[in-house]
Amino acid sequence: MEQILPGLFHWTARHPTIHVEVSSYWLDPSGVAIDPLLPPEQGLDWFAARSHQPAAVLLSNRHHYRHAGLLAERYDCPVYCDRLGLHEFSADQPVQGFAVGQQLPGGVLAYEMGAICPDDTALFLPAFDALLIADGVVLGGPHGQHGLLGFVPDSLMDDPPGTKQGLLDSCQRLLDQLDFQHLLLAHGGPLIGDGRALLEELVEVGGRTAFEM
Repeated sequence: MEQILPGLFHWTARHPTIHVEVSSYWLDPSGVAIDPLLPPEQGLDWFAARSHQPAAVLLSNRHHYRHAGLLAERYDCPVYCDRLGLHEFSADQPVQGFAVGQQLPGGVLAYEMGAICPDDTALFLPAFDALLIADGVVLGGPHGQHGLLGFVPDSLMDDPPGTKQGLLDSCQRLLDQLDFQHLLLAHGGPLIGDGRALLEELVEVGGRTAFEM
């Protein structure tokens, strides 16, 4: 568990299905969790100790439900996902849909990423000068922490050429529309200080694969 910016926390946990480390985030001033797996050592107790208990959970795409249900049950807080991904959830997983352009709890703004799946979303956190990207852009290297910024392998894309071009177009659109400095990733550690510059470089080189399987 690390406070990467004042009021913004990041941690990693091993995903029980894909068996790799993934990232989760907590917005302390508003009690908002993004793509949460429970902190491995503290579990739900960590949230109980915060000055604001969980008020909402945001998913950057439908695949990132993770431990959202445990937080929703314990703290009676809503879970939000792009409405294009609502078909993923069962009746015992009450998730509210949002549209791109909508303001979400914590002052977070939803922007379309798409390309890799229709509900893949970029979440802009103006209070933290940060942009969070779901699965469209990842970090390579061990646990996604130390490698190059890039895309997932072609084997995880239905139409690799079309998907990569769509991701490049989305990244360029986000760079044109939004003023941010930091880049937060669901798969890979946060890029604090140089996140925007690294995303610009990825677009300038025409994209690349972050890792091979």
